[in-house]
Amino acid sequence: MSRATREAYRDSLLALLDRHPDLICLDTDTGLFSPEHAVGAGEQYLNLGIAEHNLMGIAAGLAASGRMPFVNTMAAFATSRALEAVKIDIAYNRLPVRIMATHGGLAAGHLGPTHQALEDLAVMRVLPGMTVVVPADAAATEAFVEQSLNLDGPLYVRLGRNPSPPLPVGPPPVIGQAQTLRQGDDVVLACCGPYPVLACLAAADVLAGDGIEATVLNLHTLQPFDTATLVAAARPAGLVVTLEEHWRSGGLGGAVAEALAEAAPTRVLRLGMPDRFVDTVGDQEHLIDHYGLTAERVVRTVRTALGATALRGTAKEPTEDPIKERTT
Repeated sequence: MSRATREAYRDSLLALLDRHPDLICLDTDTGLFSPEHAVGAGEQYLNLGIAEHNLMGIAAGLAASGRMPFVNTMAAFATSRALEAVKIDIAYNRLPVRIMATHGGLAAGHLGPTHQALEDLAVMRVLPGMTVVVPADAAATEAFVEQSLNLDGPLYVRLGRNPSPPLPVGPPPVIGQAQTLRQGDDVVLACCGPYPVLACLAAADVLAGDGIEATVLNLHTLQPFDTATLVAAARPAGLVVTLEEHWRSGGLGGAVAEALAEAAPTRVLRLGMPDRFVDTVGDQEHLIDHYGLTAERVVRTVRTALGATALRGTAKEPTEDPIKERTT
């Protein structure tokens, strides 16, 4: 059943509060926690209002005093407005603050570029000691919240706003370990986040009809990065295509390219948002389709890269790339 990753986080955290008195939830009027939730959490819930910089400073102080704060804010604000406090107060001191950032990527598409977070993974993964995780579904979110209790240092978790489908059964999600959701020797499809992972799985099905077998890697942890699993998959394939709900610079595509350049030079094609601010109005699903973060785009990219314009099989021909004219 479809479920929002932010709601999975909320419910997981509330269930943990009674068993872990050191946990404290710091909110910023996100609306994720209802008045009933706040009453139930008692002194382990504090709403600071719309004050993200103060949020990070207070979280750092509580963490330095022996508490483990889970802070709730939108991804765009956690990684831009409050970045100085995240860098200096939290990351520099390696404090166990869990930054739970909602509305990641295009999830706040209807609110425009001020609220969209297309730089957050690039910003957070370069901070020393910062663990950066992008759950692909509600079950992974629940697992990461539980695992974070035993994690050293700070953590950034990118969460979605809307319900998204669960992933097919695969290996259990573990922070720092890539999930291999499908195996093949012709191409590696590397992805993170609900929509990109589902799109790559769908693309792999289409490519299989063409005789192209793809490995699909859910690289949900961008820092620390699972280079070993990526290299093992990339070596026989010789082509890696990345898909992410993020600008093409600095995010998953950048992490993949950096890792392979050092460990196993491989051709990497990065699919993501074009290098400009969003200039189209619409919800998340509309923008994902409009900007071509889709299975069809992945299929076309792989076919072109492999010189496969006329392949055998009965796969449906993908639709025209909606941004081809505007990004070439």
